[in-house]
Amino acid sequence: MADEVSVLVEGGKATPGPPLGPALGPLGVNVVQVVQQINEQTKGFAGMRVPVIVRVDPATRAFTLTVGRPSVAALLLKEAGKEKGSGKSKTEVAGDVSMAAVKTIAEAKGEDLFGGSIEERVNQVIGTCVSMGITVDSEYPRAVL
Repeated sequence: MADEVSVLVEGGKATPGPPLGPALGPLGVNVVQVVQQINEQTKGFAGMRVPVIVRVDPATRAFTLTVGRPSVAALLLKEAGKEKGSGKSKTEVAGDVSMAAVKTIAEAKGEDLFGGSIEERVNQVIGTCVSMGITVDSEYPRAVL
């Protein structure tokens, strides 16, 4: 049975320090190699927190990485060019994203979202926008879908 370590790291900026180093050190793997591979695989998500699972075979000390995708909220914030959403989503607007960006995020998240069709996934992303105080420029929403 492989040992497993799950962490959230900033894309392309993992370090051998906490939380990775202390979790991986006792498993006997080369922490620097793990960090280098994580940084290589997550560099496209710079500025976003990315879920990473490191599985270590205790017999051989070989490891495999599973890099997830950032959350819908993180992708929306990056698209809107903001660091955080509105604390008062019903009265304050934190930013604006295009309907095309919403569709791109829905496609990128794919099976991570519960909806089966693209319209259901787009609606879920729009729901996240509403809860974060992000408006969607929907001049022609059906033309994008």
